[in-house]
Amino acid sequence: MATTPLAISSVTGLSEPQSGLYAGSDKSTGDMRRRFDFSDRFSELAVNQTPFFRLVSQIAKSPTDDPAFKYAEKRQSWHKRHSYVIAHNASATANNYGEGGTDATVSTAAGTAHYFWVASDTSYKGNIQNIIGQYDTKVGGAGTRPQHYLPKQMVRIPSRAAGGTHFTASDYFIGQIEEVVLGNLDTSDGSWDTEDTDAAGTEFESARLKVMLTRVPSSDKEMSSYSVSGATTGGNNPVTTNASVISDGKLASVGESATGAKDTGAAALAPFQVHTIGSSYEEGSSLLGQTWKDEPYSTSYGQTQIFRDEFGMTNTSRATVLKFEPNEWARVWKDKLVEHKWNMEMAGLFGVQGSATVDSNTHYYTQGAADFCLRAGNIFPLTHSSKSTDDFLEDMSKFLDPRYNNANATVFFCDTATYNWLLKLGSGDHSALLANVVSGPSAANNFRYDFAVAGKKSLFGVDLTQISTPYGDINVARNIALDSSVVKILAINMNYVKYRPLVGNGINRDTAIYVGVQTLENSGVDKRVDMILTEAGFEFKMPEAHAVWK
Repeated sequence: MATTPLAISSVTGLSEPQSGLYAGSDKSTGDMRRRFDFSDRFSELAVNQTPFFRLVSQIAKSPTDDPAFKYAEKRQSWHKRHSYVIAHNASATANNYGEGGTDATVSTAAGTAHYFWVASDTSYKGNIQNIIGQYDTKVGGAGTRPQHYLPKQMVRIPSRAAGGTHFTASDYFIGQIEEVVLGNLDTSDGSWDTEDTDAAGTEFESARLKVMLTRVPSSDKEMSSYSVSGATTGGNNPVTTNASVISDGKLASVGESATGAKDTGAAALAPFQVHTIGSSYEEGSSLLGQTWKDEPYSTSYGQTQIFRDEFGMTNTSRATVLKFEPNEWARVWKDKLVEHKWNMEMAGLFGVQGSATVDSNTHYYTQGAADFCLRAGNIFPLTHSSKSTDDFLEDMSKFLDPRYNNANATVFFCDTATYNWLLKLGSGDHSALLANVVSGPSAANNFRYDFAVAGKKSLFGVDLTQISTPYGDINVARNIALDSSVVKILAINMNYVKYRPLVGNGINRDTAIYVGVQTLENSGVDKRVDMILTEAGFEFKMPEAHAVWK
């Protein structure tokens, strides 16, 4: 229980803790805070306490003049111009949609037009995509209508063999778009409405493409975006249905399964996506008179939080010379600075942005990295005893796929157990990253280290271990604050995180020490109180650029 103000009398009668291999002695030294002659038998343990706050505050400090600050995100669209076939027919009347008995086969011959209804899982307002492990956007959901198709464009439509594997491609159709009509397809009755309103109920936002087929597979003519007949209820089902590999129309293959299946990420989606492959105009062609534009920007906001630590002491206590550190006031003053920094580290990791009314007063809270990633970022499973090098390689491939996340200024903050797991070689059933590579003496000359420690460095006092992987070097820092959480690895892209102290109108609310907010001279009370205060917040952008392993 805290004592206010701190007085020397409040620390009498304490037990005498002992550490090290041998106990100090069986003789009590009395009051541990009074000055006895302990000579120079004293040492202090220093730890690397706050690596996250240290790096963010040094690398990415960006003051704000508003406690509720807004920021924008920009995502390019050129690699997101894809869609999925959700219905098709030889005429302009929708067919082969919804669940039960749909036909995935396109029988139209080359040189003949065929109609395809295509839908997307990317919001055209901000080019916002699904995040691995989050299942945010439904195929054909509100705000996903494909805007980028134009007449004269060439498209590649993937196909597979009859009865082939779910959502894979073994061949493809190629054709030229003759007509584009935007609207909503109602999968309850196949009605097609040419409108630009958000989809609702059983409607799916889509585009109807009239495509003159120029290349037709010789045999593999089933649409790759349909499930295999017999594997789900009623036969072939497009990706918009609740098939066994689909969750409410949201592509299950974009997120990690509970078992860490490897059929996830952008590389797994590509085989059944319709892609634009350029355009073709006739000689002497006139202006098309049509174009499209994307909306690459999205916005969000952050919140500052007021951090404050007060500490006081009677002047009698300040004047008393103690045993280990003569000046108790100086010791407390230094430790309070460390405590304040630790509090900001914990808020920067585990804070949940928002506000709450406590004792009739409104308190505001900033966003933490772990909560941001768990609610919006990439999520990968990690069980030390079973996660192999190949599994981790798959995770890195998905996380750093240039179609998905093309930035890699990432620091991997790890709890202690995972930090050791990354660095151990292991063999047999040892819990280590390379356990499946180093399997015993017989394999001594038959493996290569695709994962290896490339070196160590210190960045602003934070020790970083560089581990070489096929996808580049990763910078790993041990963070003891994660030891008490479900997060094993917190991968933060330093390009998309900022420390935002409140600064405006000549007032700087970044960390400051207010000396003597209460003294004998200004209050008539025989004690001194100092205060450390910070008003700042954390900003996290681009959830696809951050990840957690848990």
